[in-house]
Amino acid sequence: MLALAVLFLATSCTTKQQISSSALDLPSANAQSPEVDPDLEPLISEPEISLDQELEALAMTGPWEEPLVAPEETQICLDPDLAEPLYDFPVVVNRQVQMYLDLFQGKQRKYFARWLGRSGHYSDLITKELEAAEIPRDLLYLAMIESGFNQRAYSKSRAVGLWQFMSGTGRDYGLSVTRYVDERRDAEKSTKAAAAYLKDLYEEFGDWYLAVAAYNGGPGTMRKAIRKSKSRDFWKIAQNRYLRMETKRYVPKLIAAIMIAKQPEKYGFNDIIYAEPMTWETLEVGPGLSMTAVAILTNSSQKDIKLLNQELRTSRTPLNQERYLVKIPSGTKLLAQSSLPRLHSVVQTDYKTHIVKQGETLSKICRSYNINTTALLKVNKLTSRNLKPGTRLRIPYQNVAYRILPEGMDARIAAKDDLILHTVERGETVSEISKRYQVPAELIVAWNGLSNMHKIAEGQQLALFMSSTSPTRRSTAFSTSTSAESALLVLSDSKKKPIKVAAQKDLYTYYLVRSGDSLWTISRKFNTSPDRIKRWNNLKSNLIHPGSKLKLKDV
Repeated sequence: MLALAVLFLATSCTTKQQISSSALDLPSANAQSPEVDPDLEPLISEPEISLDQELEALAMTGPWEEPLVAPEETQICLDPDLAEPLYDFPVVVNRQVQMYLDLFQGKQRKYFARWLGRSGHYSDLITKELEAAEIPRDLLYLAMIESGFNQRAYSKSRAVGLWQFMSGTGRDYGLSVTRYVDERRDAEKSTKAAAAYLKDLYEEFGDWYLAVAAYNGGPGTMRKAIRKSKSRDFWKIAQNRYLRMETKRYVPKLIAAIMIAKQPEKYGFNDIIYAEPMTWETLEVGPGLSMTAVAILTNSSQKDIKLLNQELRTSRTPLNQERYLVKIPSGTKLLAQSSLPRLHSVVQTDYKTHIVKQGETLSKICRSYNINTTALLKVNKLTSRNLKPGTRLRIPYQNVAYRILPEGMDARIAAKDDLILHTVERGETVSEISKRYQVPAELIVAWNGLSNMHKIAEGQQLALFMSSTSPTRRSTAFSTSTSAESALLVLSDSKKKPIKVAAQKDLYTYYLVRSGDSLWTISRKFNTSPDRIKRWNNLKSNLIHPGSKLKLKDV
């Protein structure tokens, strides 16, 4: 799939219903939300660039007229031995259609050529759904004039996806629109919805010109226009002001797009390179799985995985769904299924460099990177808060690393000292725990096989896999060092307070439970009692498991 440039327009294009205040707010290009993947940000629909140009050209064509001629290719062949007609959508020519034929070959040639190329990516998929709905296959090119065959396209009126659905209409036809997914950007699901919507419109109006105009302007608008004009002939309705020019232009524009797309060479498009058809397999996974992890599971690029799953707004599977069918490249399902049980993730610390500018203060830099002042001083071994311009600072940040464990290796054993067991307290949530340990909530969900991030219980133990150098070990309860200098980094401390290191007597050590261990045998090794071990680890019973990590003090 080709990358699209963001295009800005002063006005909107298609609307399927009037704009509702409840429509989903789409993130802007400058959105700072950490949940939205910038690679999946919506892009303004390319066909919108043509609006002012089209309206000006249409104004020069004069009054709207009824069709002057139907092309030869539209005549129905009565002889069964002859080929089918070129078109299965009613194609006619008049001044307005001719204007678009000229426009697509002239001023908008580069865009139309680009859309033709992209059509190869979707034509098989869309044609299959149109045939299943028993409606004209040529309606494939309605997606062309709506979005330029771009799944991430959106209009100023907040229509989204290949078929430019408003959120309300999308939901009416079964498309989920949430903070995690926007199925208007799912090629297959949105096409099924568009086919069903178009079929409903045709059944109501009994004419394809009226149906596609209603798809653009809304069925209510079309009913009103029919009633006022006392006609069901689109071209007669268009001669008056019962429809906005934006809706009227939709029909001749679609006709012209169909004519050129079906015979590109006839209209001078001789060098089109069509994209490969979209194909995929599906893999059932749990909530919060990153597309980075899916790429590792399938030995594919992150770009390919994200392009297949553009409905995922956060580049991970929804946190509120127990199971999700993620799309993966064809031929990779067996590899992914065998690797999925052995997928392991760990939060680790990486560093970026910041060069101090004239006038910058330590506090300003810390606010920019959302890092604790004390942590930044320690990482850079600074003894003074005064910074000289040109100083190079190491800025720590969290990074999630994924790997496929060898066959038979338990993730907890593989983690060794990187495993932390957190016992859920009354009223705690995954979000609160994620903030405490400074790890993404979706990783806690994935690490523990949770069916839903909102379903944890008091006393439940949650495993957290942290790099030994992870900044998330923010309190001495997770340190085995006795030195005050061992206070580890805190990437985001909302109270902005220095990290305090407890006295040595308050420090714990860890013990990794082995097969055959019991609280009694462990208590003997550490000169303590089973009850103390239970209290230190918030255990409700004497049950422990191999691979678990116990917090201990030598008394």
